[in-house]
Amino acid sequence: MKRLISIVFLSLTLFLSSCSSGIRVVRDYDKEIDFTSYNTYAFHKPSVDAAKISDLDKRRILRAIDRELAAKGMVKSESPQLIIGIYTKEQERVDIYQNYYGWGWHPYYHPFGPSSQVSRSTEGTLFIDFLDAKKKCLIWQGIGYADLIVTDMEKKEKRINEIVAKILEAYPPQRD
Repeated sequence: MKRLISIVFLSLTLFLSSCSSGIRVVRDYDKEIDFTSYNTYAFHKPSVDAAKISDLDKRRILRAIDRELAAKGMVKSESPQLIIGIYTKEQERVDIYQNYYGWGWHPYYHPFGPSSQVSRSTEGTLFIDFLDAKKKCLIWQGIGYADLIVTDMEKKEKRINEIVAKILEAYPPQRD
């Protein structure tokens, strides 16, 4: 009975983890900064222009950032306290899985040898940098890694919104 409960629990855990968004996020910031003093921002045009994605995706990312920051009470301004830069990177991800299943006299026996499965996906990385406009120095950075959706525009926009929201969910950082 204990074994059955363990198997059910393990299966449920694997199922729930497979339903996760698959977005990995890393954040870093200057602990000496009082982030509550920043309430205006603008985008750093050179970094936006240099991002190696389509102009449509750039606008999707900028709109998502605008939406997230507006929800936090921040306002876009011509004389900002924060300058926001975005950078992107894209790479193909290849995962190879070896399957040693079988039947016959040995638990790992397979009459045709081990079976391999190859999974390919495109993983994108989005960097969102916050710079102090007066000091011209980086004060906060969020990096999100996620598989990209490129075929369905509705799903793509939703995915970009998820990635940006996940990156910015811990901004502003809470003081200890």
